[in-house]
Amino acid sequence: MSADTASRTTAPATQPRPSDLGRQIGVISAVSFMLIAAVVGVGALGGRPVQDLQGGALDSDASYLAPASQAFSIWSVIYVLMVAYAVWQALPSQRADDRQRLLGWWIALTAVLNGLWLVAAQFTTLPITVLVIVLLLAALGWTFHLAVRRPPRGVRQAVFTDITVGLHLGWVALATVANSSAWFTSIAPASWGEAADPVAIAVIIVVALVGIAIALGGRGRLAPGLAMGWGLTWIGIGRWSDDPMSQPIAIAAWIAAAVVVLAPIAITAVRFARNRT
Repeated sequence: MSADTASRTTAPATQPRPSDLGRQIGVISAVSFMLIAAVVGVGALGGRPVQDLQGGALDSDASYLAPASQAFSIWSVIYVLMVAYAVWQALPSQRADDRQRLLGWWIALTAVLNGLWLVAAQFTTLPITVLVIVLLLAALGWTFHLAVRRPPRGVRQAVFTDITVGLHLGWVALATVANSSAWFTSIAPASWGEAADPVAIAVIIVVALVGIAIALGGRGRLAPGLAMGWGLTWIGIGRWSDDPMSQPIAIAAWIAAAVVVLAPIAITAVRFARNRT
């Protein structure tokens, strides 16, 4: 093994600081808050399920850009990965890790904002949910940027940090569009009219461009594109089979799903080919 390879697979030997333990506890606390908020958000503690909140504006048939309800099962994957990260980063071996020091508090912030969105949906208004999810998207984007800037050392760092943050980012990027669409629809439910198809397709094109930008910025990381592609696929299914129905929107969503998934694969292939030459 070369010295360069060894340096990428072995964490630098640094001394623990008092703040390191606080960071580990902070991450666990943030993820715990997110899970409690999720329980509240699904109505398990007496509240109403998300699809019934805000007059049904967040339901899968409330707007042209709402994914079918099956799409939201991705939250289970994200929550499992977030819990796994919280447990893993709490290990003594991760306490003084330089990458945990870089990412830990930012991942904790994304967990808190994730939970706050559910609290906002349950107890406040649609505009506030849009504000919270935009803040969550910004925090995830910066966290992902930091993760790319300092690449993972080994498989565990890649899974527990990069894949976790990447899936979270990709899904929230798509969810921000759906949340904003729900808000605009609630303000002027009749305004879509004949403009529904071109407006929604234009938004989907922008989403696809954002997906390509994330793939470029992420140097071919696949997780964000997979999450975005998942959501776009279910937007297509929703518009093909449920009200409000629109075959053009469905087809556009499926094309965009293919684009955001294939973009990081193509970028990785190009990078690999360049490294071979």
